[in-house]
Amino acid sequence: MSAPVLAVVVLSWNTQELTLACLRALFAEAPRHPREVIVVDNGSHDGSADAIAAAFPQVRLLRNPVNRLYAAGNNQGVAAASAAFVCTLNSDTEVRPGALDQLVDFLQQHPEHAAVAPKLCDPDGKVQHACQRFPTLMTALCFDSWWGTWWPGSRIQARYLMRDFDHLSSRDVDQPPGACFVMRRDEWQAFGGFDEQLALFYNDVDLCRRLWAKGRRIHYLASAEVLHHRGASTRNFTRMLVIWHKNRLAYYQKHYGAAGGLWVRGCVRLRIWEEWWKIGRRNPSDPGRRQAEREHLRKAIAELRAP
Repeated sequence: MSAPVLAVVVLSWNTQELTLACLRALFAEAPRHPREVIVVDNGSHDGSADAIAAAFPQVRLLRNPVNRLYAAGNNQGVAAASAAFVCTLNSDTEVRPGALDQLVDFLQQHPEHAAVAPKLCDPDGKVQHACQRFPTLMTALCFDSWWGTWWPGSRIQARYLMRDFDHLSSRDVDQPPGACFVMRRDEWQAFGGFDEQLALFYNDVDLCRRLWAKGRRIHYLASAEVLHHRGASTRNFTRMLVIWHKNRLAYYQKHYGAAGGLWVRGCVRLRIWEEWWKIGRRNPSDPGRRQAEREHLRKAIAELRAP
């Protein structure tokens, strides 16, 4: 058997059926570039690891006793790889035939690029607008808040979310979809992979920003297509919102310093006030529900403040 050219790292957490479908798609084709497939099971309790071992004995399966979250789990998988190129692939994806070969081809032909990612599509074929520009301080104020609803906040939002790009053509981007992301393994290692302080969110944004800061380009390749079931793991993760805010704060502190961290804390405080007001507007004649929702918000605030 030829030595692998591409290592595909699939992180799995309680997505048994989706992970099996992801692996079926990977093994449904005979790739031009030989592959090794590494699955990191992050402490699933739905039988995923045993099901993967039974259905795909050719996969290298790493079983974690607990959920190490996204950054550490992917770093663990890449550390176990031997191929020249690595692909971090979400378990809620299904690669189309030839897509990964195209991504490897691109990096082989373009040494000035550090990374490449494919076009993502919904199961119904709709193209996902997943590329983004790097978040700015004003993005922190406008994203998911009243401030982003009206101009100029709406314009800041549109710029950040690249609403001027239809995702039908190929181009260099700040941050492509993280669901399928290909790099050279030696460059991944040189940059330290994902920052594990950004355990679940913003780790891909941070890596892309570090690559661009060193003059390394990142490409979105529209001709390579991957089906993506959006957020299958995180939608079932009860602490997602709290970790998202904590990871966002850590990202801004890393790239904007202490002042950036203070700014984001202020933005979060404004967002909390906004949500408090919205709870009252949603429940004008139901004080019991209003009190329950605000108590839930208080618990989230307490967790945000916890170290």
